[in-house]
Amino acid sequence: MQVSGKCVIITGGASGIGAALARKMAQAGAHVVIADRNAEAAKDIAAEIGGLGLACDVTREGDIQAAVQAAQDRFGPADIFVSNAGFGVGEPDHAASASDEVWMLNWQVHVMSHVYAARAVLPDMIARGDGYLVNMASAAGLLAQIGDAAYSATKHAAVSFAESLAISHGDQGIKVSVICPQYVATPLIGLSDSDAEGSRSLLTPAQAAQTIMDGIAEERFLILPHAQVAQFVQMRAMDHDKWLAGMRGLRAKALRDLGGIDLRRFHQLM
Repeated sequence: MQVSGKCVIITGGASGIGAALARKMAQAGAHVVIADRNAEAAKDIAAEIGGLGLACDVTREGDIQAAVQAAQDRFGPADIFVSNAGFGVGEPDHAASASDEVWMLNWQVHVMSHVYAARAVLPDMIARGDGYLVNMASAAGLLAQIGDAAYSATKHAAVSFAESLAISHGDQGIKVSVICPQYVATPLIGLSDSDAEGSRSLLTPAQAAQTIMDGIAEERFLILPHAQVAQFVQMRAMDHDKWLAGMRGLRAKALRDLGGIDLRRFHQLM
């Protein structure tokens, strides 16, 4: 899909990949709505790119519905909804040690926000026979994130929901993409563009956003900003036990070389 002239809504669009994607969408001629918990930052970027910035807590279905209505009032029906908001906090001890509150927040942000977005825009998209849902997951949704079981489990669910959308609505004119990046220098993991200089495994948000733009243009379901993830997925599928052994080895290396599971430095092991 070409984005020029399209109404694009991006949740979590005030920083990181979302902000970089908002800028690239606007440069390509899209009408961009940035919906973010940080309303001030959303409005600042919107002013920069000639879009619309809104306050939006993606754990609240009403906020997403309100964002869709505001987008329609300003730019017309939503053509592309990028469900991008995310977070990660890790786990304090064993794989089940995160609190119920952390597990439920992961579920709300990484899964239910995508469900709420689909509920808000799918009926109109189906009626028009055209629309695009772009859901942010993670390489953790195809593999696993060491040290954050809640993040991994919900990102797997996000990939599965995107597959369901594509299966159920692909013949109704609805395009679906799921984005599965590995390590990107964003505030989510406390890194900036300078940290990605010279790195083979750590991308800048702008680099990730360009890959996403290319994937949307080609209407690819699976968008992999890190090409090597496809190889890891194949390894996992071919011999799951061997892959698990390799992941245990990677975890042991992190504990030995990094002194713990530190997402800000984990990319150094890749």
